[in-house]
Amino acid sequence: MKPNLLIVDDEQVIREVLTEKLTTAGYACSTAANSAEALRKIETEQTFSLVLSDIDMPGQNGISLLKDIKTRNPEMDVVMVTGVVDVDIAIQSIRLGASDYITKPFNLEEVVLTVERTLEKRRLMRENHEYQLSLERKVEERTVEVRRKSEEVEQLYRELKVAFEQIRATYATTLEALMEALDTRDTETQGHSRRVSEYTVAIARAMGVAEPELTQMRWGALLHDVGKIGVPDAILRKPGPLTPQEWIEMRKHPELGRRILSGVKFLEGAVPIVYCHQERFDGSGYPRGLKGEGIPLGARIFAVVDTLDAMTMNRPYRKAMQYEQARDEVIKFSGVQFDPRVVEAFIKIPEQEWGQINRRIKAELSAKGMAHKY
Repeated sequence: MKPNLLIVDDEQVIREVLTEKLTTAGYACSTAANSAEALRKIETEQTFSLVLSDIDMPGQNGISLLKDIKTRNPEMDVVMVTGVVDVDIAIQSIRLGASDYITKPFNLEEVVLTVERTLEKRRLMRENHEYQLSLERKVEERTVEVRRKSEEVEQLYRELKVAFEQIRATYATTLEALMEALDTRDTETQGHSRRVSEYTVAIARAMGVAEPELTQMRWGALLHDVGKIGVPDAILRKPGPLTPQEWIEMRKHPELGRRILSGVKFLEGAVPIVYCHQERFDGSGYPRGLKGEGIPLGARIFAVVDTLDAMTMNRPYRKAMQYEQARDEVIKFSGVQFDPRVVEAFIKIPEQEWGQINRRIKAELSAKGMAHKY
């Protein structure tokens, strides 16, 4: 069955162009010229998988429509479209529940990719939610048995422990699924988030970091580029060099990431990496120009592994360096870009360990049918 899409825009030509493209891509499309018509169709006509809505419309605007949709159906995906590049509006719409954000003029192929990415993310989240509910039901069933059969308490306790660990694992699975969706926005760094999160853990362990800080560092590295949600695709996907003004917009992503994650209780320990991953040991980084140990340890570790990954992976504009070359570059900038203590821990880890991590990630992706992307 084709997913049903609702396209909301006060300009008829835009509705027609989007309808033609998305219908060709295999979606069933309905349209509305304003928010009131859109709400009527949502309530009376059919169940929509996704709403693609303009923000700037006469009468009730797209932000108000987003609020109304989320009040009626929090699970319905909404992708916002606007001709105004306004980061605050992007952040506001995402915090209100929007799944993504597109700016005009848009590339129709990227619109299709955004719709596909959003629906795929919803499918992954639904599967994880159903899995979590299944585990919770099992926990409840086992708890009843504990009360009824005291002689099985010890065995049931072990099963409950395993079940709770599996529930915790679903949080990490959900975060990774979101990052895989975000990675597709930047074709040069696909798989990057997964690799640097594992590399960060390797150095953190070597430096004596233990749980729960170790998991928070893993999540911080995995989420480091979440702020790029607020960076327009025209900048993020630009094939050539960025202009000075475009660099200003790109350099906002650590602050945007901090704002997106603020208030998410279980990710509080991940925020320092997200916010500070572009700081440099000598104080020449951004967004705050932090220096030395004023930079959180997780962010100092991330700076090394981010550079390692960038240099040892193939990119369209250059081939990957050998590990020895990348290691020498890291050593060269110890005390300038990198914390010497972190560099010392890094060079003590054998080259084979980095290779094992990379191969393990490739195998995991292959098992999930995603090897062709990475």
